[in-house]
Amino acid sequence: MRGLYIGRFQPFHNGHLELVHHILGTFHPQELLIGIGSAQVSHTPHNPFTAGERFEMVRRALFAEHLEDFWPLPIPDVDRHAIWVAHVVSLVPSFDQVYSNDPLTVHLFREEGYEVPRLPFFNRGQYEGSEIRRRMAAGQSWQELVPAAVRVYLEEIKGEERVRLLSGSPEAARLAQGNHGTGRDPLPRAPSIHREEGR
Repeated sequence: MRGLYIGRFQPFHNGHLELVHHILGTFHPQELLIGIGSAQVSHTPHNPFTAGERFEMVRRALFAEHLEDFWPLPIPDVDRHAIWVAHVVSLVPSFDQVYSNDPLTVHLFREEGYEVPRLPFFNRGQYEGSEIRRRMAAGQSWQELVPAAVRVYLEEIKGEERVRLLSGSPEAARLAQGNHGTGRDPLPRAPSIHREEGR
């Protein structure tokens, strides 16, 4: 039996990881496809990370848990809900069950006759991408809400700084001025490439 777990994973957090463990322990799929939704979108406040970056978060987090037989797959959006399930089916290998806590995703797949088991929420309110992005934008602690492997990767790609800059928050404005909170003067602005005549 093959299952398909669909999410945006912006970023992949502890709730996602707990859900993977729940799916494997409860429904026992031999293979787990992990559909990375809104794959074409990145560098926005709601979707700051690319599909490739989210693929890497999933891969690192699950490898760290010694989990195998999973396949992260990008799934770009389409603008018509009526054809979305057919769109997904055309992009991924065949599957028997679908896993999601998104009400629209659940409704659309059930409407097409797929088995979509009810799933629990794990520590909802904290283990949510929107809360993690909010904390990143505000310069608050978020590291404990994601798997250690994801934290390391987000630090490598300067994910927190990207979220701050995209959010338009006061913290983002401070960073845009070159002040990174080190106690030193802000970084000087880059010189203009335009030069006056005769210089």
